Amino acid sequence: MDNFARLLKESWTLVETDRVRLSEHFYARLFLLDPELRKLFPVQMAGQGDRLLEAIIAAIHTVDDPEGFDEFLRALGRDHRKYHVEAAHYATMGVALLDALRSTAGDGWNLEYDQAWRDAYAAISEKMLAGAASDANPPFWHAEVLTHQRYGPDTAVFTCRTLQHPLTWKAGQYVSIEAPRYHPRVWRTYSVANAPNNDSVLEFHVRTPEGAGWVSGALVRRVKPGDLLRVAAPMGSMTLDRSSERDVLCVAGGVGLAPIKALVEELTGFNRTRWVHVFYGARTEADLYGLDGLRELVAAHPWLSVTSACSNDPDFEGEQGDISDVVARYGPWTTHDCYVSGSAAMVRSTLRVLAADDVPPQHTRYDTFGNL
Repeated sequence: MDNFARLLKESWTLVETDRVRLSEHFYARLFLLDPELRKLFPVQMAGQGDRLLEAIIAAIHTVDDPEGFDEFLRALGRDHRKYHVEAAHYATMGVALLDALRSTAGDGWNLEYDQAWRDAYAAISEKMLAGAASDANPPFWHAEVLTHQRYGPDTAVFTCRTLQHPLTWKAGQYVSIEAPRYHPRVWRTYSVANAPNNDSVLEFHVRTPEGAGWVSGALVRRVKPGDLLRVAAPMGSMTLDRSSERDVLCVAGGVGLAPIKALVEELTGFNRTRWVHVFYGARTEADLYGLDGLRELVAAHPWLSVTSACSNDPDFEGEQGDISDVVARYGPWTTHDCYVSGSAAMVRSTLRVLAADDVPPQHTRYDTFGNL
């Protein structure tokens, strides 16, 4: 296994700096092999290749962790049902992937690399197919938008209710969403912002940079109550360890508040002995859209505290500075279960703070939008 993982990671270095070419070659070859597959993809392919490569990267970096490799790929297989991918498609994708790797790597490619990727793809497709076959749920749920509230020009909080049988999720998990009325066959992942409930109602917090983010732009600026969305099966492991007796640290940046809010809501249902500290940061006070809701939870639960901070608002009466620096000032957090959610830069800097406090890695879970 060690040699197998080494060959995969070593060969990946031949192509990782030329991902655009790899992606373009893969899709060109894929659609040449089976033109019908083009119907499964968005009209505009921008960004589609990035998600493919992220899945490949994640797979090869977990191949030397058999348990993690198996769990990741089975979940990926269940999730890919929303694309209407069938068993026969996996073989075609395998041919296209190997052809793209050989072409992009050039003279550095060899027979050992080729065989390692053949074996890896066989294992990947087998586990993804097994995951898809084991799931009795539908590939996705239709969900009706119930409420929609804007916070400034680029942020919205909305709720929706699934119309089929209930969708089961855990606090801290995320789902893929499609807005078929506005961008058919384009999916993006968003954290569920509330704890599980019996009403099949899910809450989401979405932010979109101006002029970017097709699905996020639609969810913020165009979606309204009564619209129908599609929601895929939950994924993610940033969930509570109910058996733990350690106190809890939650760190949220911007709309990274969503899964943190869900975790706190779940804790309100059973926690009696653990102190829970929430740190919530943004650039300006106007960006702290969820602060009032957190304060209501603090008023109702004496074990909960909330510390807010702004990195670019000198008039803000709370803490000043990046949220990771504020967390560092209040530490150490060595004996806590730690949950971190936000941008890649924010998560990265917060994980450094926790590492400096000698927080054991197994006591830290995180969720990020963007690559670490």
